[in-house]
Amino acid sequence: MTLNLDFLSLPLLAASALIFVSVLAGVFSTRVGFSFLLAFLLTGIFAGVDGPGGLDFDDYRLSFWVGNIALVIILLDGGLRTHYPTFRTGLKPALVLASLGVILTAAFTALAAVLLLDLSWTSAFLLGAVVGSTDAAAVFSLLKTSDVQLNERISATLEIESGINDPMAVYLTLTLIGLSTAAAAGAPSDLTLTIFATSLIQQFFWGGLLGIGMGRIFALLLPRLPKIQEIGSVIALLLAMAGLVLFAFTTWIEGSGFLAVYLFGIVLNRRAPEIVKSALFALDGYAWLSQALMFVLLGLLVTPSEIAGTIWSALGVAAVLMFVARPLAVCICLYPLRFSHKEIAYISWVGLRGAVPIVLAIFPFMADLPEARIIFNVAFVVVLTSLVLQGSTISWFARRMGVLLPAHDDTTGVRATFGDFTLQANVSIADLCNFYSLKAPADADLCVDRWLANAVKRPLVVGDRVPLDYAELSVRSMVDGEVTTVGLKLPLATEEVQQDPA
Repeated sequence: MTLNLDFLSLPLLAASALIFVSVLAGVFSTRVGFSFLLAFLLTGIFAGVDGPGGLDFDDYRLSFWVGNIALVIILLDGGLRTHYPTFRTGLKPALVLASLGVILTAAFTALAAVLLLDLSWTSAFLLGAVVGSTDAAAVFSLLKTSDVQLNERISATLEIESGINDPMAVYLTLTLIGLSTAAAAGAPSDLTLTIFATSLIQQFFWGGLLGIGMGRIFALLLPRLPKIQEIGSVIALLLAMAGLVLFAFTTWIEGSGFLAVYLFGIVLNRRAPEIVKSALFALDGYAWLSQALMFVLLGLLVTPSEIAGTIWSALGVAAVLMFVARPLAVCICLYPLRFSHKEIAYISWVGLRGAVPIVLAIFPFMADLPEARIIFNVAFVVVLTSLVLQGSTISWFARRMGVLLPAHDDTTGVRATFGDFTLQANVSIADLCNFYSLKAPADADLCVDRWLANAVKRPLVVGDRVPLDYAELSVRSMVDGEVTTVGLKLPLATEEVQQDPA
C-alpha cells in the first residue's frame, strides 16, 4: 500500500499553475496598456466556477487571511520606498483625503446605491464605505509600471493617501456592519458621534504610535546585526515578519495595523536607508507574489453569472464613484490647499480601486448580512471597471492634464516644460524683469525662489509654474527642499541672449 499524495500535488498544481499563468498574462497585458493586477484578477475569474477552469472556490475566510497578509507586505514595501521629504510634501493633503475624503466618497456613492440598487440606507453606506478608499496595491503598482514621472505633490499625495486611508475605510465598514446587525436583530444601537470619533482616534493613535516607535527601534537594531549589508534577502524576510507581527499586535489592541506597517516602513527608510536599500530587491518579489495571490484568490470568489442580474446598476455605481463621488470629494478636500484644477482632476482619476474594496466586501459575509452578496458583486464590478478604465489611462490622462515631468535626457520635453532659459534661484525678480523687459510685480525685491513660494502659497515642488507678465517661471530643480534653479519660458523666445542675469 502506498501513500496517496493527491491531497498535496493537486492543490499545489492548481495554485502554482494559476499564479504562473497570471504572471505570464500580466507581462503581455502591460504591453497593451493594462495592468498586472487586472491580469491576476481575470485569471482567477477564468479559473473559477463560471470559467473554463470550473474551480468551485468559496473560502472567504482563507481569502480574508491571504488578503490581509498580502496588503501588509504591499504596504510595507510601499513605506520602505517612500522618502521622508516626499512624505512630508504629501502628508497634509493625503490626511484630508484619507479621512474626510473617504467619508465624502462613501456618502456620495451611497446615494447612488440607494437609487440604482434599491438598498437600504445602512447597506448603501456600507457599500460606499467598502469602495470608498483607494487601494495601495493598485496605486503603488500602476504608478511604478506606467512609466509616468509626476510632480512630487501629486505622486506623494496619491501614494500616501492609498497607504493611510485604509483605517477609515475599515472602521466605517465595521461600524456599519454593527449597525446593520443591530437593525436586523431589532436591537437599538449605542453608537454616538462621540463613540465613533473616540474609536477612530484610537485606531489612528495606536497605529501611528506603534508604527513610528517600532520603526525607530528597528533602525537602532538592524545596524547591530553582523554583516548586515551582505544579507539583504534575510533582512527582507526579517522586515516582512516584523511587519506582520506589528500588524497583528496593533490590530489586536484595536489600532490600525495597516497604518502602523506603512509608517514603520517610512521611519525605517529614513533612519536606516542603506540597510533598507539592500532588502528592497527581495521585498519587491514578496510584494508581487502577494499581489498575484491576493487578486487571483479574489477572482476565484467571483461568480459572474450572479453579477449578470445587477450588472447595469453596478456599472452605474462605478460610474458615479469615478465621475462624481471621487472628483467631488477630492475637489472639496484639495481646493482649499491650493491644488490646481488639473492636479485635482488627475488625483481624482487615479483614485484606483483594487484589492482593498474586495477584501472589505468579505466582511459582510463573515457577519452573515442578508445583502452581503450584492455588496460583494457590486464592489467587484467597481474594482474591475476601475482597473480597466482608470488603470489603463494613467499615462494618457497625465499627458492630457499636463502634470508629467520630462525625463532628464528628453531635451525637447525639458525645453517644452521649463523653457529655454535656466536661472539661479537667488536672482532677484527686479533684475530678471529688467533684463527680459518684463513688467515688475509689486514684490520685485524678492529673489525668484521666495517670489515663487509666495505666489503658490504652498511648499514648492519641481514643475510648479507661475506666470510673470507674458513669461512663465517654473521650478526646475531642488535639493533638500530648497529651489536651486528656475526655468524661464518666453512665448517667442527665438533669439539667443548674450548674457544671463544669473
